[in-house]
Amino acid sequence: MRRLLVVAIVAAVACPAASARPFLGVLGAKSRFQTLTGQRSTVGHIIIGWNQGYRWGRPLAALIPQYGPMPMLGIGTSSYPSKREVITPQGIALGHGDAYLYALNQAIARWARPIYLRPFGEMNGHWNAYCAYTASGRPKGGSHSTAWFRKAFARVYLLTHGGPALEVNAQLRRLGLPPVRTDLAPNPYPILRVIWNPQAEGSPNVAGNSPQAYYPGDRYVDVVGNDIYDIGFRPQWAANERLYRAHPSKPYAFPEWGLWGIDDPAFIRSMAKFVRTHRRVELLSWFNGQASGGTFDIATKPRSRAAYRAVITPLGR
Repeated sequence: MRRLLVVAIVAAVACPAASARPFLGVLGAKSRFQTLTGQRSTVGHIIIGWNQGYRWGRPLAALIPQYGPMPMLGIGTSSYPSKREVITPQGIALGHGDAYLYALNQAIARWARPIYLRPFGEMNGHWNAYCAYTASGRPKGGSHSTAWFRKAFARVYLLTHGGPALEVNAQLRRLGLPPVRTDLAPNPYPILRVIWNPQAEGSPNVAGNSPQAYYPGDRYVDVVGNDIYDIGFRPQWAANERLYRAHPSKPYAFPEWGLWGIDDPAFIRSMAKFVRTHRRVELLSWFNGQASGGTFDIATKPRSRAAYRAVITPLGR
């Protein structure tokens, strides 16, 4: 039965344009979310710190299966819970974090089932260490520039997808980056799908902090994503539409979407309409948070919960 499920997921992921029915996921307890909304979540979302699962915390081989059948692994550049930055975009680009990328490559290969990798989500949000701008709109420059970010993202893409060192190094050479010293396990698309996931509008919203300033190029991105939240009844649908249209050759995803402390069923219905009218959407992953009764918990939003059950849950494949 499990093998049939994996085959079905691979077939669906390989042909995202054939259907407007996305995979549904959640960050939070999957069983509790199912009780609340009726959703059977294909995608379990977790965000981890740099070196987590390799040098500290539960090993990747044990961590990844907890979020199946199709995990989504977000990675940052800080450690938890201290939030201390442990590697810069320049450091990643120059290979200083390759040991962790080798570990991720091997763990994904051992999983051998569909998986999303979401490196450095919301990179144009100033609260993230890898953002190139401060909250005041000043560029950090140096090791945190958008140029270094693009190269770092490309390196993560190449090493996690893997393959013979000769082939990987040819692509790294094209980017002006140091080589790898060993063959890597092959994790081809669509088994591994790497999501490039800015916010559709930068924060701060200055020209140099736009989503496209961080885009590494089509050859280093499998899926384009956007996080959209309803904050004060003002979700950024226009910016979301611009990001969708900017990448017409890529599947589209919402690795995070949710309600920021309000109950707004219109937001839920607007998302259902967007999915029905934009056939490249392949993933909707609700951010429910880890705390029951917290800011994002749909349990505290009865009208939105009813709307979700009525219009989102039936969309899932």
